[in-house]
Amino acid sequence: MTHTAPAAVRSVAIAGSGVAALAAAIRLASHGVAVDVFEQQPGLPALGSGITLQGNLLRALDELGVWDEARSLGYPFDGLTLRAPGPGAPIVAELPDVQTGGPDYPAGMGMYRPDLARILAERAEAAGASLHFDAEVTGLAQDDDGVDLEVNGAPAGRFDLLIGADGLHSTVRGLIGIDTSPERTGMGIWRAFVPRPAEVVRTELYYGGPVYIAGYTPTGEDSMYAILVERAQDRSAVGDDEAHRIMIEESQAYDGPWNAIRESLAAGGARVNYTWFTSHLVDAPWNRGRVVIIGDAAHSCPPTIAQGAAQAVEDALVLTELLTGAEALDQGLWDAFHERRLPRARAVVEASVQLGRWQLEGNREADPGPLIFGIAQQMAVPA
Repeated sequence: MTHTAPAAVRSVAIAGSGVAALAAAIRLASHGVAVDVFEQQPGLPALGSGITLQGNLLRALDELGVWDEARSLGYPFDGLTLRAPGPGAPIVAELPDVQTGGPDYPAGMGMYRPDLARILAERAEAAGASLHFDAEVTGLAQDDDGVDLEVNGAPAGRFDLLIGADGLHSTVRGLIGIDTSPERTGMGIWRAFVPRPAEVVRTELYYGGPVYIAGYTPTGEDSMYAILVERAQDRSAVGDDEAHRIMIEESQAYDGPWNAIRESLAAGGARVNYTWFTSHLVDAPWNRGRVVIIGDAAHSCPPTIAQGAAQAVEDALVLTELLTGAEALDQGLWDAFHERRLPRARAVVEASVQLGRWQLEGNREADPGPLIFGIAQQMAVPA
């Protein structure tokens, strides 16, 4: 059901097409706002690995009208298994997860990233948003009444608001003079998208051994993604065959389902990618006038608590809730937005970085359990 647009914003441009961008587009378009999404890539990602969605994000997907479809394509689960390296992959602990989305949703769900992107994009277009690809935001000029946008070096229209949801290396962030940017934390992660062995029914993590973390998460009946977290290094020149070989070598100390993962890697068909962990947090304000950044443009963290996507979507939902309930885009709205989002994003970033720092330092006295549980309890309270 489409509502009449409120007076605060009637036309909104969104840079980027990730989860924050599309969540904002869905909510705004559903309330009658004219929404244009500008993505510099030629289309949605066709390839990728998996993503872990925590309960608070699953609840958000329900608010956006895509939960049923997402659940049908993903792999919901509760709990977390911790294993040790060595023969038999001995189970160290079976931990219950906090249902951060409340009792109506599983604690978590694994999903294929391109599936999530496609579902959100289709919902945004169905709500009335216009998606433009091969469309890079290259400039802007604003006054008290609106933002004149430049895309691919040419005028692209005037909007009441520009939302910069254009990721880690946000162009919009730079255009409005914010110089905070992601910094490497010292860790890098291999991800491989592989078939799911029948015994893998939830996330399992191995601590210790030749890498900091080895693990895997089911993403569907026939799929999962496996991870190896190592000390960051330049892997930019590594081809697919070499990537498979490295993952096979670095995982030799891990038994159990890792045997099947290595077989899949050896067969050569698994898609593998490598990225560095980064972190940053832009202090308030995230807006400059009628331009605001959200999601990875405003904050990033290592995936040690798997809250990155959830926080990005929460940014979008809180912002659009305020926009669709206000008569004016004024300082009171921005104050309310920052009050609700900045402390929550800060808690996630700082805890995620701390967990990685303990491992980099080899701190055997650290107890991550209370930190992880404490963040989960905070996330269980709706944003």
